[in-house]
Amino acid sequence: MNLPMSQTLLMITGIAGAESCASNLVRNLGIPVEIAANRKLGLAALRRREYAAVIVDESIIESDPAGAELLWKHSALAVPIQINFALLGCARLGREVKAALARREQEQLLAMRAATSSLENELKSTVTGLLLQSELALAEPSVPPHLAAKLKLMVELAGTLRRQLEQPRI
Repeated sequence: MNLPMSQTLLMITGIAGAESCASNLVRNLGIPVEIAANRKLGLAALRRREYAAVIVDESIIESDPAGAELLWKHSALAVPIQINFALLGCARLGREVKAALARREQEQLLAMRAATSSLENELKSTVTGLLLQSELALAEPSVPPHLAAKLKLMVELAGTLRRQLEQPRI
């Protein structure tokens, strides 16, 4: 998993061992962790910056469902992770976070590929239209010689662009 170093995790929990768990996450994942002891502090942190993931203690969610909804809404692109800190050990939390971040990275990669493919298809269609219209204009018998030279250049440029778009991506 290749996450930029600028990414940080936000852990929202009031448990006593939160600092120890955060240290374990930093050690195992190499990602900084901020701790917010309650929902209000968590919302304040989410307003200050973006996070790679927001880990929220289930007890906070169960005690204040409307407040929890606010947390999820303000988490932007962060991966939302709901954890029962009372039942889940820090090692397992690390695995859960790592898996969630890997899933998000895979989703982003697939979305980028789909967007790239869509854009390439649109460009190919436009270039084909340009090429066809340029060739049709060039085939007109009454095209002045100075305009014919420009149309030939358009045909060549559109053809070059079309070939470049048809080359497989690495």
